[in-house]
Amino acid sequence: MELRGKTILIIGGSAGIGLAFAQQLCQKGNKVIIAGRDEDKLKNAIKSLPTGNYEVADVTSAGDVQRLQASIAKKYESLHMLINNAGKGNVYNLADGSDHFAKASAEIMTNYLGIVRLVDLFLPLLKQVPEGAIVNVSSVAAYVPSSSTPTYSASKAALHSYTLVLRHALGKETSIKVFEVLPPLVNTEFSKDIHGERGMNPMDVAAEVMAGIEADRYEIRVGATEKVYRGFLASPEEAFSKRNP
Repeated sequence: MELRGKTILIIGGSAGIGLAFAQQLCQKGNKVIIAGRDEDKLKNAIKSLPTGNYEVADVTSAGDVQRLQASIAKKYESLHMLINNAGKGNVYNLADGSDHFAKASAEIMTNYLGIVRLVDLFLPLLKQVPEGAIVNVSSVAAYVPSSSTPTYSASKAALHSYTLVLRHALGKETSIKVFEVLPPLVNTEFSKDIHGERGMNPMDVAAEVMAGIEADRYEIRVGATEKVYRGFLASPEEAFSKRNP
């Protein structure tokens, strides 16, 4: 897929890999809109995006997302790509008995159900262009869950399953391409509680993702995710044991 001259909306684009995506997409000559809950972070992020704009929206709020869709439809002639990068994760042990339902509910709403709602709302806009695209940012945890992020892993597995079926459905009836990005551990504020400093640089992640989209590689297994995936295919039990010693 050509990544030049497009209008691209990035949900969760004010920091981390979302901001890295935005910076590299701007460098390629695209018009980028970043969206998130924190306007101060968005204003700060936009300073590094010469062809960027921002919209304030909470992916877990139906009203916010509806207003976001209406704003994009009004302000821009077209929308070519929706990148779903908003994420929420909690680090805890399932054996400790501490309010797992509340943690899981927030993660599922942000990482899965919120994305389903975004896709529902933005599909009509994406269908209006000759070549539209949806990019769902999942995780290596979609293949092999981590015991330290149990319900986060489950939410990413749900997103992986949904993305597979979405790609199948849209591929039969539309020209919309559906990509899934599965990063390993990345060095961001989001992952600081799980030793994120050991992870990939966000700009390196973004570079791999840009190359994958341009090559129409629909399941983009970034960095060490490819090795984990191959291990999972060989032996799910052994792959799980390696991630959860």
